[in-house]
Amino acid sequence: MAIAWIMTVYTLNFNYLSYMSIRNSETHKIKKKMNYNVKTCPLVTIQLPIYNEKYVAARLINAICRLDFPKERLEIQVLDDSDDETSDIIGTLVDKYNKVGFSITVFRRVNRSGYKAGALKEGLKFAKGEFIAIFDADFIPASDFLRKALSYFDDSKIGLVQARWGHINEMYSILTKAQAVSLDFHFFIEQKAKSLTHLFMNFNGTAGIWRTICIKDAGGWHTSTLVEDLDLSFRAQMKGWKCMFDENLVVNAELPVQMNAAKRQQFRWAKGSVQVAKKLLIILLFHRKLPIDTKIQIFIQLTKHIINPLFLIQFLIFPILLLTNYQIYDTAWAPAVGLVIYLLMGPVTYMIMIRKIWRENWRTKALHYLFMIFYATGISINNSVAIFDALFGRRNEFLRTPKFGIMEKNQDWKNNKYVLPFTKTTLLEIFFGAYGCVTIAISLLSGNPIFVPLIALQTIGFIYVAYLSIIQSKNSDNKASLYLGPSTKYSLQDVKANDPLT
Repeated sequence: MAIAWIMTVYTLNFNYLSYMSIRNSETHKIKKKMNYNVKTCPLVTIQLPIYNEKYVAARLINAICRLDFPKERLEIQVLDDSDDETSDIIGTLVDKYNKVGFSITVFRRVNRSGYKAGALKEGLKFAKGEFIAIFDADFIPASDFLRKALSYFDDSKIGLVQARWGHINEMYSILTKAQAVSLDFHFFIEQKAKSLTHLFMNFNGTAGIWRTICIKDAGGWHTSTLVEDLDLSFRAQMKGWKCMFDENLVVNAELPVQMNAAKRQQFRWAKGSVQVAKKLLIILLFHRKLPIDTKIQIFIQLTKHIINPLFLIQFLIFPILLLTNYQIYDTAWAPAVGLVIYLLMGPVTYMIMIRKIWRENWRTKALHYLFMIFYATGISINNSVAIFDALFGRRNEFLRTPKFGIMEKNQDWKNNKYVLPFTKTTLLEIFFGAYGCVTIAISLLSGNPIFVPLIALQTIGFIYVAYLSIIQSKNSDNKASLYLGPSTKYSLQDVKANDPLT
């Protein structure tokens, strides 16, 4: 019962943020593009942290050098920690752009100390720009990004402007559709609600632009956690800086197409959040100047991944309660009431937000939401392991999320260099999938069929994640992904068709 109550609190918080994002519906309007010229525009440093990204590094650098901004006022830092042919690709491209007047420098370190945070920290030492824009290798900023983003810095209290992530390969597979809708909920609800109020929001690590003095005032980049972005943005807001998000400011990016890559990314986010909680939570909760609702939201954000192991415990206990004839509910009608309350707190709220955000396209997104349930359930084991890694101080290694430059629906990547093998957590996912099948049988035999649909959804999630983890693994002879749709190349129109604001 205690587990159910704890999980209910986190579910209700999603409802609260949904309400806040609707109530504060006026988004930050993108101001008129600034007509900068060489004499009046600020110097901007662009940092591109790259590690072994042979398939996407050139795409990123080309996009940066196409920005509609005076190149005399751009300082581009390629923070290259690569130890493969990516460095050669970067070197050739940098030479090309330097010859046509760009100020673009490659920084290579002796070792990867501090990983991404260490690279950003090193680059900051030499940065000359008043502002610093950061893009991971899988992002593709539009040419007008800087002109739009910089207009917000008219307010001297703004330390960060965060863009929303778009998805160039959302329709590639069930996996990419699930990730896309999950990320969209984060931006359209959580980031929007917090940005429009006094609540703390976080930098998402990429597709954002910082005021350089803000980074330094907050203490710079720290290498003690796997989510240096969350760490820095919270420290900056403790110093009184404002972090801002605008849903209309979008930078397209490539979603992971391999399940093992997506799990690695989720592992890093879950572990890093707990690390930041260990580092900053007590300091933040006892910060005298922070309102109580801000502290509550900080606590929930930094501890929200705890619902993963709690869910697994609940999943394991449930059939045991049925077998022992434990009275889960006191009356015969209580299960139905409990199910209705669950639906109202979770899925119904999601559906309301889907209708509001995507409007005409809401039916398609509702199906993607179902995919998200499967995905979120299946990776709960992966995320639970990450939490225990963080709690017990396991070694801090930043494992990158490999990307393959996927731009076509029929594009195969199974023989690419960075394909990952499945990990031991896949065996646990198989176990939980089998356990769920047994639980369904127990529910039916014990006269509790009302629980079967919910258990079935969760069981499918475990089986789905385990299945993809295996067939998409390195050296697998099977097809590397589940392709949906015709063999056509993605265009800007495809991306816009799935964006609710275009």
